Amino acid sequence: MKNKSNNKYGKFSKNNFKENSESKSFSKKKTRNKDDFQRNSNNSNNKKFLENNNNYEYQSKNNYRKSSKTLNDFKLHKNNNAFREANLEDYIWGKHSVLASLESGRPINRIWCTSEIKSSEKFFILLKEIKKQGVLVEEVSWSRISQITRGAIHQGIALQVSYTKTLPLEELISLSRVNKISPVLICIDGITDPHNVGAIIRSAEAFGCSGVILPQRRAAGITGTVSKVASGALENLPISRVVNLNRSLQSLKNEGFLVVGLSEKANDSIFNFADSSPIVIVVGSENKGISLITQRYCDHLLKIPLKGKTTSLNASVAAGICISHLTKIK
Repeated sequence: MKNKSNNKYGKFSKNNFKENSESKSFSKKKTRNKDDFQRNSNNSNNKKFLENNNNYEYQSKNNYRKSSKTLNDFKLHKNNNAFREANLEDYIWGKHSVLASLESGRPINRIWCTSEIKSSEKFFILLKEIKKQGVLVEEVSWSRISQITRGAIHQGIALQVSYTKTLPLEELISLSRVNKISPVLICIDGITDPHNVGAIIRSAEAFGCSGVILPQRRAAGITGTVSKVASGALENLPISRVVNLNRSLQSLKNEGFLVVGLSEKANDSIFNFADSSPIVIVVGSENKGISLITQRYCDHLLKIPLKGKTTSLNASVAAGICISHLTKIK
C-alpha cells in the first residue's frame, strides 16, 4: 500500500510540477494580491515603495547593482561626513577678517584666494610678502573656498592659522649654534599627517634638537592637531618654514651641516654612524620616503635595521629612534 505524500505538490517530473488544489489556491491568492497592488500603485505609499525599489537595477541572476541615483546620494552623504569632521576653529574667512589677520602679523599656515582677491590692491603686496615667509598661498576657485568653509560667506578668501610663529632659515641656523657646538636639526619631507608631524616635533624637543624645518608644500602645517600631539613642544622648539626644501638643504651644507636621510633601502645602519658634526636629519613619508631629488642632497642615507617580520616603521617612530641615537653621540 502506497503512503500518501504530505507535500502540497502532486505528481512531478524533473522540471515540471503539477500543483495540487492547495497550491493552486495559494497561487490565485498571490496573483490577486499583486493585481490589487498594481491597481492601487497611484497612491503615495506605493509610489514611495516603487521609487525605493527602483534604486536597484537587475544585473544578473543573483547580483544587483545600485543605480546612479543611489551612488550619488551615497557620495554626497560621505562628503558631508568628511566636512563635519573638519576642524573649522583653525580657519578665518572674509575680506575684513583675513585682512586684519595679515596686518596684525598673526602666524598663518595657509591661504586660499581667488584670482580677483590676489590681484586687488589691498591684498597683492600683503600676500606677496607673506609668501616669502613660507606661507602657502594658493589661487583656487570660488567653489573650492566654499567647500573648505562649508558654504560660509567667504568673499573669495580664507586662511588657516598656525599655532606658532616660524623663523627664516638663516635665523634658525644662527639660533641653533647658541651654546651648542654640534646642533641637530630635523627636516620633514612629504609627511602630510599632522599626527606624525606633531609626534616628530615632540621627540625632537624631548631629545634636545635645535629646531625643525618644514617645507611650504608636501608637509602638514602647524595646525591645531599638530600642536595638540606635540604636547607643548612647540613652545620650546623653533620652527622654520621654507619655500624650497632642496635649496635649503644646500644652504645648510654650505654652513657646515651634514645631511643625513632615513631610508629603509639604505645600505648603512644608523647605529654604525658616529660623526660629531652638526647634523640635519631628513625624515620622509611612510609610503614614499624621501623624494629622489632630496636624496641627492643627502651626505648619508641610513636605515634602522629590523629583526622581526615587520618590514617598516611608522615615520614618527623611526624619527624618534634616529633622533635618540644621533643626539646621544654628540
